[in-house]
Amino acid sequence: MIKRQYWIDKILSAWKTRPIVWLSGVRRVGKTSISKMFTDAVYLNCDLPSVVRRLDDPESFLKSISKGTILIFDEIHRLEDPSRILKISADEFSDLKVLATGSSTLEATQKFKDSLTGRKNVIYLPPVLWDESKELFGITDLDFRLLHGGLPEPLLSLINDESFYSEWIDSFYARDIQELFNVRNRSGFIKLMHLLFRSSASLIEITGLSKLSGLTRPTVMSYLEAMRISNMLYLLPPFHGGGRREITQRSKCYCFDTGLVSFINGWNDIRDNDRGLLWEHLVLDLLRTRFMEHQIFYWRDKSGREIDFVIKGLGNSIDIIECKINPDKLSSVHLKKFREIYPTGNNYCFSPHIIDSYKVEKNGLLTIFIGSVNDI
Repeated sequence: MIKRQYWIDKILSAWKTRPIVWLSGVRRVGKTSISKMFTDAVYLNCDLPSVVRRLDDPESFLKSISKGTILIFDEIHRLEDPSRILKISADEFSDLKVLATGSSTLEATQKFKDSLTGRKNVIYLPPVLWDESKELFGITDLDFRLLHGGLPEPLLSLINDESFYSEWIDSFYARDIQELFNVRNRSGFIKLMHLLFRSSASLIEITGLSKLSGLTRPTVMSYLEAMRISNMLYLLPPFHGGGRREITQRSKCYCFDTGLVSFINGWNDIRDNDRGLLWEHLVLDLLRTRFMEHQIFYWRDKSGREIDFVIKGLGNSIDIIECKINPDKLSSVHLKKFREIYPTGNNYCFSPHIIDSYKVEKNGLLTIFIGSVNDI
């Protein structure tokens, strides 16, 4: 088992301020493996009927657990009322450290009758990060990581096994979408999913998706919300406020994993045009581990000028990040236009091939070239 110390430390840090940590991420992303790295914990697989029966009386169960114990509820959304035992543990047994995992966020279905406000810290577990891929998994070939994706099983496979993703989609629909959201139109849902993943990192256009999928607009919006809550896609909002011609409403949609994007698009190798788009996905994963979601945006105006990522800091500080496979191809035109509207903040170019960060000033614009999110 590969010890993923970054996530262990992140969970330990989260317990310092809240008794409950909610670890969410899609199925087979590694939640169970990370949970079992806490070897002294009481581990409960909520998929098992015996565990469900054991938790029928939460108070009696929690009284049987020693003070200071790490208590892990894996796949807790399988319980009939998962928030009940979490609320009781936080309110009456706050000396316990609770780690609850699930494929979906706490918004998933009416099962969660309490949002556990003030009792939990939420950690999203993305596919294996690019830094982890290189340092822990021994995958230094960017194209290999992009094509195989970041779910541990296909990432560690020497062959590109297309059957893995076919089985994954079937399982995701049956256990996360149909069961949790009561979606019965499998063909319509899968068709919409394919449309979204073929255009991953693009702006969402609901009317167009409705026409292409044969679904009504309300149904498209409902299915999008189910995919968002189940961590299958991420909606990146536009940054705006100072420019009259800025995009203000439409989000960009990112699929959670480059391997699934490659599979649905039928790619057997990574072409130059695809490489840059998929690199954006890896950078977004890194940014989501470093910043709060309400800090991360993209920017575009109605003339088509665009910034890949915008990070809103304190006060008027606004950092911008452009993703480039080849940093020499960075154009300062879009950056310069953005800085005419928002002058305060740093300009970054994020490239997988940069080892040591460096700065370049061109046309009065200083840009920092980085290869790690830690340099931001």
